[in-house]
Amino acid sequence: MSGDFLGVGWTSPVKLDKNGQVVTAKYEDCVKQSIWTILSTAKGERLMRPDFGCGIHDLVFASNSAATIGAIVSDVTEALIEWEPRIDVLNVDVYGEPNQPNQILIQINYQVRSTNNRFNLVYPFYLG
Repeated sequence: MSGDFLGVGWTSPVKLDKNGQVVTAKYEDCVKQSIWTILSTAKGERLMRPDFGCGIHDLVFASNSAATIGAIVSDVTEALIEWEPRIDVLNVDVYGEPNQPNQILIQINYQVRSTNNRFNLVYPFYLG
């Protein structure tokens, strides 16, 4: 029953299996791929749905500062609340990568509503 709500869809990026069939993502993996798609899509990028996506892409040339980190946390949280109704966002943390000063890692802890299973996703994002 929870699988029906969580869904099944094509993988992102789209892949074919050894038989030439489109590979699908199921249930909680489908949710994870949806989160990744939301974070990877800049607002205005999709012509038929310009409000879809996450505002972090407006910050790509921002400095790595506390204000930028706060804006990223806010943008990610708002986008996931708006576009992924199958989850509850537990928290969003942003931290730097010591060996790559322009890369920050966005860690999202979330809970799938229908199963109460908790997951973690780390999304790399690059500044300037």
